[in-house]
Amino acid sequence: MKLIRTEDAVGQVLCHDVTQIIRGVTKGARFRKGHIVTEEDIPVLKSLGKDNLYVWEKDDTVYHENEAAGILCQVCMNEHMAPSEVREGKIELTAECDGLFRIDVERLDEINDIDQVMIASRHTNTPVKKGDKLLGTRVIPLVIAKEKMELVRERAGGAPLCELLPYRLKTAGIVTTGNEVFYGRIQDTFTPVVRRKLEGYGIQTAEHLTVNDEKGRITAAILELKNRGCELIIATGGMSVDPDDQTPGAIKASGARVISYGAPVLPGAMFCLAYFEDGTPVMGLPGCVMYADTTIFDLMLPRVAAKIPVTRRDITRLGNGGLCLGCPECHFPACGFGKI
Repeated sequence: MKLIRTEDAVGQVLCHDVTQIIRGVTKGARFRKGHIVTEEDIPVLKSLGKDNLYVWEKDDTVYHENEAAGILCQVCMNEHMAPSEVREGKIELTAECDGLFRIDVERLDEINDIDQVMIASRHTNTPVKKGDKLLGTRVIPLVIAKEKMELVRERAGGAPLCELLPYRLKTAGIVTTGNEVFYGRIQDTFTPVVRRKLEGYGIQTAEHLTVNDEKGRITAAILELKNRGCELIIATGGMSVDPDDQTPGAIKASGARVISYGAPVLPGAMFCLAYFEDGTPVMGLPGCVMYADTTIFDLMLPRVAAKIPVTRRDITRLGNGGLCLGCPECHFPACGFGKI
């Protein structure tokens, strides 16, 4: 940086904050470091006692923080994301639609391991709403070596670091199982919960069948919903290891390939996920989904709604963070439940 007369500073970039103090009114930075001085700023700066300023000395080997923030933004941004204006070397990305936010954690770590650069994001696989903040980028110093930003580009590779996937599933079918519901002994309180959660992702319950605890009838109901064109099939109840809990076996008997029966998540350990050959997902939901605010269903539904194929490995990795603390007021997904 170099010291110059304030009158000669038009077009130059400040290397330091300039503080303004008005008793009883304000005490803070009137001009921030990185500000580009304009003709109109000169009398204001002079009134603050600044006859001389330290400004950035242009060097072809470095980027200004605003330029560097733009590069970081470029390696992150993908469809359905909007960048903020650059401010003090920082740019934030905001969601332009509801969807599932995902970030390549391995590449993110590689970039953040470069000295003097940073990208701070939401957790990967987080459901977001339109207008939600996704991430922020900036460099630490006012100027940064161009070779470091070239290293950023190199480690980022050719694809954006993150993606926002809109929810694509539109219809679901629900199979309610259980003699107690089928024969009218109790009211079905499970289906309303599932319907409400589906609607949160733009999915309408197009079909609903209620069957008793016979395995063959559950299987037939699943296949009926498949034939009716439901994009997602959900079976509620009958998911434990009791002799009369037939849902997991019925899902397997339908011909759907079971990805996992069981998950390292509480609540939700008895969850089942399967896929038909054409990619239609089938979920078996344990009873906890009916009464707990947040469960394995809330972790899996956004991925399925975005048509992300879920693998067994995806489910087993949920163990780290898979314990819901049952907070008195649930703040999911703004918490650590299910985050990796």
